[in-house]
This record gives sequence, structure tokens and C-alpha cells, in this order.
Amino acid sequence: MFTGIVTAVGRIVDSRATSADQALDLHLVVETPRGYLDGVTLGDSIALNGACMTVTTLQVANCRFGVDVSAESLARTTGLDRPGRVNLELALRVGDRLGGHLVSGHVDGVGSVVGINAVGESTELRVKCPSELSPLIAVKGSLVVHGVSLTVNSVTDLPDGCVVSINLIPHTMACTTFGDLRTGSLVNLEVDLIARYIARQLESTGA
Repeated sequence: MFTGIVTAVGRIVDSRATSADQALDLHLVVETPRGYLDGVTLGDSIALNGACMTVTTLQVANCRFGVDVSAESLARTTGLDRPGRVNLELALRVGDRLGGHLVSGHVDGVGSVVGINAVGESTELRVKCPSELSPLIAVKGSLVVHGVSLTVNSVTDLPDGCVVSINLIPHTMACTTFGDLRTGSLVNLEVDLIARYIARQLESTGA
């Protein structure tokens, strides 16, 4: 479990296939800020751009760790198949503060940035979300974008999904990879856990 509060920005420095078929599993090597991996052990969970991954190799002295990404994860996420900056979050420990909201680290879908503009000292981020996620997103509800817990300011429904507007404060822009986003950028999305379970209950009862 996670909270959607990014604890560091890392960088995927190596991406290589674990089989002859490049479309199958990948092994990623991620470089972190110095000291970030203190206390991390093999088998621990770290979220990369909102996707929960298991640490399979560890080089604490070199500030690097490795994860194996399955073909299923690659098909349902974005930004994990090539070198580049990634938002990192260590798994939640019992007794930690819940600064964001309960996040599973299971990406529900991929959205696309349709606008990112300065509004005073803040930044407005607008993301188009796929139709299957639209009913699970609500104004003033929580949405995870690339691993960051954010509050939805508005939702505009469309025939093929919805567009959400989110306000980003300067701290969020400075401490995440959001400064790299441009119109057309793809982002990982995770809807609120409660909304997901309510939708499933309604579906199973035919409501």
C-alpha cells in the first residue's frame, strides 16, 4: 500500500528485455538520490509512476535498484519501458502518516494530458481519462496521476471518457516529474479504492 505522496524522483537508467522477445518482460535499473535506499531490502515494494514493483536487485552503495516488469504491467502502464525520470514512493508502513489517500499501486488505466498551464503561482493540469474510469472519478475526490495523490477540481464528461482538472501547487511541481509533462503526455491513473469497490458491488447486484 502507498499514499500517493512522492518521496523521491528517480531515473530509469537501464531497460533490457529478459527474453528474446522484446515485447515480453523487462528488467529496469532505477537510480535514486543518495540515501534513499537505506533500509530497503530485496522483496520490498516501491512504486514507480504509481505502479507497485518488487525490488529484485539492490545496489545500495550505487544508489540503484532493479525491478522486473511483466508484459501485463507494460501493457497497462506508461513510462516504464524506457529510460527517463520516474516518481518514487516507498511502501507504507504501519504507523506512517497518511498524507495523501490509500493507494494500491495498481494502475487502472492510462490518461493523456490535454492541457498544463500556469494559473497564478499554481499550475492547472487537465487529463483526459478513459471511459471505463469516468464513473469512478468525482469532484473533490482523489485521483492518482503518475503516482501522485491529487484532488479533482472539476470533471467534464465526454462521449469517450472525461476530462479532469487538477490544481498543482509549486511544491508538487518541484518534487515530482510533472515539470516534464506536455500536452499529449501519457500518465498512469489509479482511481479511489472505495469508488472501485462500490462500482463492483453495484455491478454484481445488477444495480
